Amino acid sequence: MAISESLIPELEGEAAVTRKLIERVPEDRLDWKPHERSMPLGRLATHLAELPDWGKVTLAQDVLDIGEDFTPTILGSVQEILDLFDKNVTAFKQLLANTPDEEFLKTWTMKHKGQEVFSSPKIGVVRGFVMNHMVHHRGQLTVYLRLNDVPLPMTYGPSADETGG
Repeated sequence: MAISESLIPELEGEAAVTRKLIERVPEDRLDWKPHERSMPLGRLATHLAELPDWGKVTLAQDVLDIGEDFTPTILGSVQEILDLFDKNVTAFKQLLANTPDEEFLKTWTMKHKGQEVFSSPKIGVVRGFVMNHMVHHRGQLTVYLRLNDVPLPMTYGPSADETGG
């Protein structure tokens, strides 16, 4: 089995759960945040929508040098966030399907202004920096939604709000 054949179903499963959560983001609460140092709800949901694109960056290049020029994407509606998420998941899935195993074994390096932050085989970056990162922020989103009294969908099993039946 090719590496991509094992990653695509995992991406599809995680993306489906993530999309269900983004759909529940209250349109009138995009600026809400649980703490002054926390990301606003809309920015967190947008970050989740951006993360599949990081898979594309990982597989399409061997080095990423980030600097202080980063400006976070701010979208104005839940539909815009969902559209970005869907576009990025589709593109990442297509790229995964066309990536040979040897590309996953190449080293990928993140730098900040020329200084190495970390290096890892691309398969590790896809799993940790992209997929696990998405799951991490999805967990944050469930807390944000719970604090806004939004019923949570099933993720890996029934939630306190939905049994799946």
